[in-house]
Amino acid sequence: MSLGKWIAGGLGWAFGGPIGGLVGFAIGSLFDSAATMTLNDQGRIPGGNQSQSSSRYKATMPGDFAASLLVLTAAVMKADSKVMKSELDYVKAFFGRQFGENSSAEILKTLKELLEKDIPVVEVCQQIKHNLDLSSRLQLIHYLFGVSNADGHVHPMEVEIIAKIAHHLGINTADFGSIKAMFYKDSGAAYSILEIEKTATDEELKKAYRRMAVKYHPDKINHLGEEFQLAAKEKFQQVQGAYETIKKERGLV
Repeated sequence: MSLGKWIAGGLGWAFGGPIGGLVGFAIGSLFDSAATMTLNDQGRIPGGNQSQSSSRYKATMPGDFAASLLVLTAAVMKADSKVMKSELDYVKAFFGRQFGENSSAEILKTLKELLEKDIPVVEVCQQIKHNLDLSSRLQLIHYLFGVSNADGHVHPMEVEIIAKIAHHLGINTADFGSIKAMFYKDSGAAYSILEIEKTATDEELKKAYRRMAVKYHPDKINHLGEEFQLAAKEKFQQVQGAYETIKKERGLV
């Protein structure tokens, strides 16, 4: 998908609210050529829905998810007051897989513009929480940890901002800890990923695996399109790997 198509046809609810304003400012004149739209002096798209509807989870386009990623990525990358080349390379590679190399370069320019702006994290998260289902919000957190870990080290200040994002996205402590454990490989990581204690019985282990396999199955975010399936599969494989690790430790078949 080209960046032009993403802007013109790939955004739904993200056109309005703080995400629309931030991305609109960052992209600037691209709206004129790609979507034949202009921004008003508040950086919003005229006619866009600036207030949140009472309906839950309006139809989400892949571009809504991508716009959310870009804005939250900027917030995480700014957390430790320095932007690493490895982080930018990670973002470029991720979007390159989704939209193609040409568009990924344009998206990276958009991200660099966002890095110059203050990100109203709470308001952005409220917009996402109101419009995005839990499976997609969990995928957002997994991606943000990937950005933070791009240089091989997750900075404590980045963990703090991701935890704040997760909280305001309505993600509970257990789910946050499960995803965090996918990037912190200590002796208890496999148990944390499956959201169980080391004292869990073998039967509890099996039940936990089945529960997490359903929660993190890539089919849960089919509505975001094929572009984001690869990242979802990576998370699902972490769950499978954690289960196999514990089975091996316990000598289970």
